[in-house]
Amino acid sequence: MLDDATLLAMAGDLSRIDGVVGVVLGGSRARGAAAPDSDVDLGVYLHGTVDEAAIAALAEAWSDASAPAARWTASGAWGPWVDGGAWLVVDGTAVDWIRRDLARVEEQWERAQRGELAVHAQPGHPHGFLDVAYCGELALGRMLADPSGALEALRSQLQQMPASLGDALAGRTWEARLTLDAAAKAAPRGDAAYVALCISHAALIAAHAIHGRDGAWSTNEKGLVAAAARLPSAPAGFDAAVAGALALGDASAAALVAAVGRARRAIEAVEAALRP
Repeated sequence: MLDDATLLAMAGDLSRIDGVVGVVLGGSRARGAAAPDSDVDLGVYLHGTVDEAAIAALAEAWSDASAPAARWTASGAWGPWVDGGAWLVVDGTAVDWIRRDLARVEEQWERAQRGELAVHAQPGHPHGFLDVAYCGELALGRMLADPSGALEALRSQLQQMPASLGDALAGRTWEARLTLDAAAKAAPRGDAAYVALCISHAALIAAHAIHGRDGAWSTNEKGLVAAAARLPSAPAGFDAAVAGALALGDASAAALVAAVGRARRAIEAVEAALRP
């Protein structure tokens, strides 16, 4: 695992490039939950005219010579919301530089304050990318470099989720119920893949709803159900109920119908727990 001194040196090098506002450590490393083989996620925040060639050269310089060449991508190369960046290997550790346009983060913060959100199709995110998660990334991350103080100024505003956004997230459980209605139609036909997809989608909507009720930011689907289960508003055994609903047995029609029933009860428990 890379030490903090190496990460700070890398962030310092990045922050001296024109257009780089700062660098934020994210993911499991920022949460203190990293495993020895966990990747290191660095959000590289950009604004205005960016010296893309200099970032590309720095990525190659930092990456191990024995690793595949690190290539800094243009915006959108990794999809509309993950955006782009570079995959490096530094001292044997996978390091992801993830490009973030500061103006887009600020736009999502304005939307969050109005209680607006959307979930967008994005490769690598089977549930979809929650656009206001840009705010969560900065709020939950650990600042490594911020020469102008612009990132910290915005980050300080993000520490408390707006009540309007929390209410909007908590109010989405209707979509979970609608999704399970669709699963109930497919279950008697034995369509296991579709039923599993619907149950997963409904469970993640419910997990976002719990986060919203408790004003807790999230960043993506990984660990979202388990994180929701630890929040005060979660019904007891939420994570176990989701796992139980996803246990499709022999994937027969009867097993799928039973699974949808378990999922309905899990969502009903969330709605009851979130009811004022």
